[in-house]
Amino acid sequence: MHKKIIPITEKEFSGFSWVRDPEFAPPDLDGGVTACLSQEFTPPRSGELKALLKNFLEIIIGTVNATAGVVRLISSDDQSLTIISAAGISPELQAEAENFVGLDCEVSNKAALNHVVHATDISNCESRQNCMYSTCRFQSRVVAPLESPSSPESTLGILTIFFDIPRDGASCVMNTIAAFAEVMSTTIEHTRINREESRLERLSARQEIANNIHDSLAQTLTYGRMRVSLLAESIRSGNYPMATKYTREIDDALEIGQKNIRELIADFRCELNHAGLPAALQDITNHFRDRHNIHLEYQNHLADLTLPLEYEIQVYYIVQEALNNIARHSGATHARLFVDARFGYYIFTIEDNGVGAKTFTPIEGHYGMMIMRERAQRIGGEIKVTSAAGLGTQVQLFFPEPTPDWRATHE
Repeated sequence: MHKKIIPITEKEFSGFSWVRDPEFAPPDLDGGVTACLSQEFTPPRSGELKALLKNFLEIIIGTVNATAGVVRLISSDDQSLTIISAAGISPELQAEAENFVGLDCEVSNKAALNHVVHATDISNCESRQNCMYSTCRFQSRVVAPLESPSSPESTLGILTIFFDIPRDGASCVMNTIAAFAEVMSTTIEHTRINREESRLERLSARQEIANNIHDSLAQTLTYGRMRVSLLAESIRSGNYPMATKYTREIDDALEIGQKNIRELIADFRCELNHAGLPAALQDITNHFRDRHNIHLEYQNHLADLTLPLEYEIQVYYIVQEALNNIARHSGATHARLFVDARFGYYIFTIEDNGVGAKTFTPIEGHYGMMIMRERAQRIGGEIKVTSAAGLGTQVQLFFPEPTPDWRATHE
């Protein structure tokens, strides 16, 4: 699965940098040659938006007699352009197309984002000279910005159409491609708005359920605990050992029930950003930066991260708990939240450069890691922790992409 990440803004230099992207090996692979081959030949993850954009690309290619097309969307952190959909490109030319998408021969990415459609000659560019494939026929390209219909100053991404004819021939169809770009922009924004509205409806329903639980079960459990002491007093004149034993068991059971209800209420009342998980993770990042003297870097390498609401909530709490542990126990100066998808898994990596070894050790009744693992299991995922004294700590949450039948059953 090829991905091309093209930076569009410079990161603030802080004297520390991560050497490489987090590594990940699925639980059923050894992380060696088998894993590499699996990654190379993993089919692209399906998604409603991706499928729509690919259909548009195929129509555009046929309409203007082009060779291929690529759509890139700006990531949620506004730091990169990520290829989300492509058409007309054979597997062996995928990397070559990515080179041409990112080249800076006659038009820069910055210029392409400035509300202008460009036709570019790529027959003599460096990428053309380095092309290793005789079947690569790209001679020119047309680049059109994808702009938000409701906010013209907001750019969603870039549409690139490749031709096997010189630039002059490609220039003749620039108006047609610009019109398609407007339609695609409307589709992208409409899809995202529909997701937000659907998410808000589900969150509202969960809020109502939470209110009902709080007004009934939670109060009943509290009342039951108050009655335990009265029960112990009433039977104290009898069998003391058994009375004490049963009293403690009842009290423990009520306490566990109360904690479970509180957790359930907290889940239902999750104040998840209505724009979805990427926006919610950005909220967590901003909050962390405001409160702690730790440089936190957030990188999301997925152009279109959409998950069922239950998944989003569990991921949200796991990331939040991991960052809380870094702030409390790691002694780190730098931390990173890295979001990616590989081998058919979604991967959320939280790591720091702190003291290591003790970041997630249960102390004073704190069992954050246990709760995090339970949350991961609810969505069919796992958590892997790597930590060594003086070398920091890495926590990886990973889970397979939800199947279509899961979505149909749970949403």
